[in-house]
Amino acid sequence: MLPKLEMFLALAKHRHFGRAAESLGITQPTLSAGIKQLEAELGVKLVSRGARFGGLTPEGSRALVWARQIVGDARRLKDEMRFSREGLSGHLTLAVIPTALTWASRLSSGFAAEHPNVSFTIFSRASSEILDMLENLEADVGLSYLDNEPLGRVATQRLYRETYALVCHAGSALAAQDSVSWAQAAAEPLCLLTPEMQNRRIINRAFMEAGVAPSARMESNSTVVLVSHVERGGWATILPTDMAETLAQGRDITVKPIVGQSEGPSVGLVAPYQEPQTPVIAALMAAAAALVD
Repeated sequence: MLPKLEMFLALAKHRHFGRAAESLGITQPTLSAGIKQLEAELGVKLVSRGARFGGLTPEGSRALVWARQIVGDARRLKDEMRFSREGLSGHLTLAVIPTALTWASRLSSGFAAEHPNVSFTIFSRASSEILDMLENLEADVGLSYLDNEPLGRVATQRLYRETYALVCHAGSALAAQDSVSWAQAAAEPLCLLTPEMQNRRIINRAFMEAGVAPSARMESNSTVVLVSHVERGGWATILPTDMAETLAQGRDITVKPIVGQSEGPSVGLVAPYQEPQTPVIAALMAAAAALVD
């Protein structure tokens, strides 16, 4: 039944028979046959069909909850047995908010060096997408904000608190200052992350608390795009200090701390709550805790 449940999860995710089959590396007829066999075994209709995928039936929606749990437990069982045979090994999929990618690199590179039999895939995603990926078994661990959105029943390990800096061209008038205020930052021609990104909402709130209302003339969901605009001159952006300093290296731009900041949000690892955690995820959480210490 397990392979058929994997097919069901893929179909529920992609909501399209062709794309679900492609994601699993099988043909569409094989997927359709697998779903029909699962329905026959369970004795209920899971999927509304016509010429195309028509959504899950009420029974399908309830079965989806069980399918995620069963498939997740089966994967964790395999991880446990592999650990007993081979020690710490396997593959981790990590979903990371864009502003924490430097920390993701720091954590994963150190972990991979210490545990060479563990490999990583790292995706850059919005915080809301990360929670969906964890629920849908598309990611093993997230690196996201811990205290700005409801996280549900998860295990967490805090890594750091964000502080913010203005990133401007080296030729900017603000480049000669040691620091800038939120009001000064608001007066600059800003390029910022897009509104669906939680970091943008945090920055908007900081401006509001400072009593200013900036206008972003350019928006992107990529921090690299933002910094590239700054480098070309005539633009400024606001980023977490750690990422700003990393992206500024080797570029004709400068990073200025913003004064008058309230305590920034916590960022850290988020994993589905499990007792016990798989050996690899438990070790990654411990490695994150060691970075804080």
